[in-house]
Amino acid sequence: MSWTKRQLIVQAYSELGLADYVFDLSADQLADAMRKMNSMLATWNAKGIRLGYPIPTSASGGDLDDDSAIPDSANEAVYQNLAIRIAGGIGRVAPNELKISAKEAYSALLNLHSVPMERHLTTDLPLGAGNKPWRQSDNQYIRETAEEILAGGDGPIEFT
Repeated sequence: MSWTKRQLIVQAYSELGLADYVFDLSADQLADAMRKMNSMLATWNAKGIRLGYPIPTSASGGDLDDDSAIPDSANEAVYQNLAIRIAGGIGRVAPNELKISAKEAYSALLNLHSVPMERHLTTDLPLGAGNKPWRQSDNQYIRETAEEILAGGDGPIEFT
């Protein structure tokens, strides 16, 4: 089972030296951190980093005790990058070690969870060395394909 949203936020605060057992987080601080986390993960989702995080439809949507649905391999990147985002709002400066670690975790996250965008090949692109003219036709370039159907950023359209 993945971490809850509250656990990710508390861990982000503890990365800044504000551990939960020493510093009691107010409801406003938790709500602000959750808005920033929702915004950050929505931006990552738009960039093609699909983590399965349920992005709410409103700014105040979601509950702190909901399951984040983020895989365990992405937790460190989420709470460290969230810590950097919330540091300025609480009058802290994120340590350089945290920034370096967050960048490394984000890079590892990109390698594991990003989905490359599909591209439509143009008709002026050569077929390549393996496509000899005697195998199909005398056309040595990519053949035109059917017109694309735009399905949005979530993936292909499935017909049942």
